[in-house]
Amino acid sequence: MARNIKLRIWRGDSTDGGLKDVVVEANEGEVVLDVIHRVQATQMGDLAVRWNCKAGKCGSCSMEINGKPRLACMTQVASFGEEETITVTPLRAFPIIKDLVTDVSFNYKKAMEVPAYEHPKDLAPGQARMEQIDVERSQEFRKCIECFLCQDVCHVVRDHEENKKSFAGPRFFIRIAELDMHPLDMLKNRKKSAQEEHGLGMCNITKCCTEVCPEHIKITDNAIIPMKERVADIKYDPARWLGSKIRRREGL
Repeated sequence: MARNIKLRIWRGDSTDGGLKDVVVEANEGEVVLDVIHRVQATQMGDLAVRWNCKAGKCGSCSMEINGKPRLACMTQVASFGEEETITVTPLRAFPIIKDLVTDVSFNYKKAMEVPAYEHPKDLAPGQARMEQIDVERSQEFRKCIECFLCQDVCHVVRDHEENKKSFAGPRFFIRIAELDMHPLDMLKNRKKSAQEEHGLGMCNITKCCTEVCPEHIKITDNAIIPMKERVADIKYDPARWLGSKIRRREGL
């Protein structure tokens, strides 16, 4: 059964913009992306919105709906009250290009700063073997669809533009954690680089990134906190400290 809903959409670009009110028909079972497309087709022909799969797997339709970072294709219209206004705005952590489309290139730059998997030098391509039990912990992080909702909601990125240079954000902490847990990855200093180069210490584990993840990845509990603990072990464990001093003296 169709009903009319009140939609408030942010319109504008990097120089100026504001919220525009519109009333649009919504059919039973539709999601917010459906009604945005209907507005685009019938009332705002130049409305810019990014989307692709409409199945919650590409991460393209990330936006803020009533102030919460969500995927528009996975947010049911029926989850809002009949008299409630649905407000859709672009991701606030990134520069606006036009309307609901933001420039998320920051994330791709950060991805390039994380060293790739380093294959064992004594194994030819195709020779590497792993047991399922060895990859179970890190397999969860491969579910990431790069919607960047976790990046958007992280206050270290969202509220402090100056932090972006030295802070990778939760999406890339799970990437580093995945590689750090990989049984065959030969690059052994990932915990150190997470702390010293990617700003792991700036994360204060509020778990807001976990709360908005559409893939329900336990970003904080299973990636960030364990990596912080391992960093602390390496840096502050007295036995490790004494061992490093002994090895250094032996090398003299």
